[in-house]
Amino acid sequence: MTDQDPSTDLTDLAPAPDPLSAEDAKLVTLARATRARTGAAEGAAVRDSDGRTYAAATVDLPSLQVSALGVCVAMAVASGSAGLEAAVVLGAAGGVAVADLAVVRDFGGTGVPVHAGDARGTLGGTATS
Repeated sequence: MTDQDPSTDLTDLAPAPDPLSAEDAKLVTLARATRARTGAAEGAAVRDSDGRTYAAATVDLPSLQVSALGVCVAMAVASGSAGLEAAVVLGAAGGVAVADLAVVRDFGGTGVPVHAGDARGTLGGTATS
């Protein structure tokens, strides 16, 4: 067992598609705007299996900590979504936390692309659930 915080363990990334589809580029825009508006550590956005999008920022309160991607998935679940098509997470780490990829896999199954990038929205790669 390691003493490292699993929320900071990052997955390996494959190169991001170039260019991104218009739908995935929209997720980048939503994640970037959400992070910029709130000043949070991360911004994320997901598209569900019905094409609806959800964007959120990291929640970091003394009594509640949820990653931006975790908030997006929770919003999709609470809205009655049946699954995910794609996700984007942007922040200083520039990657996808192992715990976040597990959340995407739990809800969306395997094969969901999760694009990761820096706070400006420059993608560094893509992980797959």
